[in-house]
Amino acid sequence: MTVVKSNRRQAGLGHPSDDQAATPPAPGGGTDGGGVAFSLEGVSVSFPGSSANHPALDDVSLRCRDGEFLVLVGRSGSGKTTILNVLSGLLEPDAGEVSILGGRPRAARPRMGFMFARDALMPWRTARRNVELGLEILGRSGGERREAATSMLERVGLGHAVNRLPWQLSQGMRQRVALARTWVRQPKLLLMDEPFSALDAQTRRESQQVFLETWAGTSASVVLVTHDLTEALLLADRLVLLSAGRILREVEIPFERPRDLDQLVVSQEFRDLERELWELLR
Repeated sequence: MTVVKSNRRQAGLGHPSDDQAATPPAPGGGTDGGGVAFSLEGVSVSFPGSSANHPALDDVSLRCRDGEFLVLVGRSGSGKTTILNVLSGLLEPDAGEVSILGGRPRAARPRMGFMFARDALMPWRTARRNVELGLEILGRSGGERREAATSMLERVGLGHAVNRLPWQLSQGMRQRVALARTWVRQPKLLLMDEPFSALDAQTRRESQQVFLETWAGTSASVVLVTHDLTEALLLADRLVLLSAGRILREVEIPFERPRDLDQLVVSQEFRDLERELWELLR
């Protein structure tokens, strides 16, 4: 297989080689990390009661460039969500260094978003009021919150549903509200833990397409966790395969953007790459 680099907005998005690692990347994306959204250097994590021979993360080193869409894929227990928890500051590593947007994870939280598999909407708030929540916490004025939330809901195709309560929305619509709630804060780094896994196949594909179109208008970096190799290949600039707490392989995805996911998934190039990576994971 010949793997080429995605030609999104930046080139050179791969994991640095040994001779590149000592030289900071060129600035980009407007963060304080010198063009790097995050870096993990020699990170190890073990949980109480686990075997020393089977840590959750075992000496993991990984970088994500500003504006990159990075997808972590692997079986359950491979360390995917543990990486997200380290990045968000919810989990302190036993060893190694973590830098997020040029600083420590907790300090970077105001510029991060975290999207989960379940939408976690407040049932007593309308769609617009759910989207406003993050801005409310940040102390934005009522008028500013309403305008921003309404605009973001229109952007994800829910301009007609701003005053509906969660029980009046389909699961796919609820997930779009959660997406709007995440994006309205304009995060520089978005962490996503299987956000489409609870949706049926058709709604999942529609939600993935809406997400890509929304993300394309931002400079945000994305780290998405999934066990679904097809989803990973459809969305990623770069794919990181994990197994037993270690990085098995990193793959630059050759598919150009913007992507029509329905057409891409049936292309021969997509099928060939998917088949080869399945063999590697097996």
